[in-house]
Amino acid sequence: MARMTMIEAVRSAMDVSMERDDDVVVFGEDVGYFGGVFRCTQGLQSKYGKTRCFDTPINESGIVGTAIGMAAYGLKPCVEIQFADYMYPAYDQLTQEAARIRYRSNGDFTCPIVVRMPTGGGIFGGQTHSQSPEALFTHVCGLKVVVPSNPHDAKGLLTAAIADPDPVIFLEPKRLYNGPFDGHHDRPVTPWSRHELGEVPEGYYAIPIGKADIRREGSAVTVIAYGTMVHVALAAANDTGIDAEVIDLRSLMPLDLDAIVKSVAKTGRCVVVHEATLTSGFGGEIAALVQEHCFYHLEAPVMRVAGWDTPYPHAQEWDYFPGPIRVGRALIDVMEA
Repeated sequence: MARMTMIEAVRSAMDVSMERDDDVVVFGEDVGYFGGVFRCTQGLQSKYGKTRCFDTPINESGIVGTAIGMAAYGLKPCVEIQFADYMYPAYDQLTQEAARIRYRSNGDFTCPIVVRMPTGGGIFGGQTHSQSPEALFTHVCGLKVVVPSNPHDAKGLLTAAIADPDPVIFLEPKRLYNGPFDGHHDRPVTPWSRHELGEVPEGYYAIPIGKADIRREGSAVTVIAYGTMVHVALAAANDTGIDAEVIDLRSLMPLDLDAIVKSVAKTGRCVVVHEATLTSGFGGEIAALVQEHCFYHLEAPVMRVAGWDTPYPHAQEWDYFPGPIRVGRALIDVMEA
């Protein structure tokens, strides 16, 4: 089986989808000749031509608006917003148009678009290249939101997203593009070529959207995470020696509530970890669901570990970033509560 970085896995997903279906088109800023700022689309234009993989002006609203029109016409656009931080001009198109087409047409029309966005920090990108805006999308009825944590899932989930009849926001943690970063910024990163989840089938396969995965089985506490924080949670569990069960959500909307409830009912404790700002972050929704569905199983309050309520700081990146020390402290606190 091939070994791929997440960049290569994302590219492979678009490649096999374009090869399988002539209606799949890829476009965005610099995605054609240049191959994208992170090279995720490298080689697609030379293979499929300028009508199926092409560059756009720097106009996020125009990119998504064009994709919606193409989808209504019968195409399946997979577009790139260069950084998730740049999606705000397109937010109106996503929330007022793409998300509502199925509802407002009583199911007669759908909007099969995928909007790919590199997300999160850990690369010293500062306040305008490090945001995690997933909660802004999970709040909108009609949008699906996916956040992979490894190359194998990235390819399978992206092929599923491209085939999906509804709009999918596909968030790619840029800190994971080349290796499974566990939050220990002072240690070398293990490349995906030496990690089991770097093994990626070269052909077409899909992973169902809405199904979580257990990355580490345990009985003492449930840790719920997604994206980069999955690896941070695993590192914290190993560093503290606590028998934690780590759930990788993979999909935030739809959410695999059954997997969450089953795990928390077993462990009786829960810690939710995400990189985004704490207040109104998606972790608050998870904590509320755990309280609602697992109240009589809980032996301690649900705890959240997240980014600070401040713009992403450049100089204090590792203080903001929810690393293994902060997650480990929460694990210890919840066990002692």
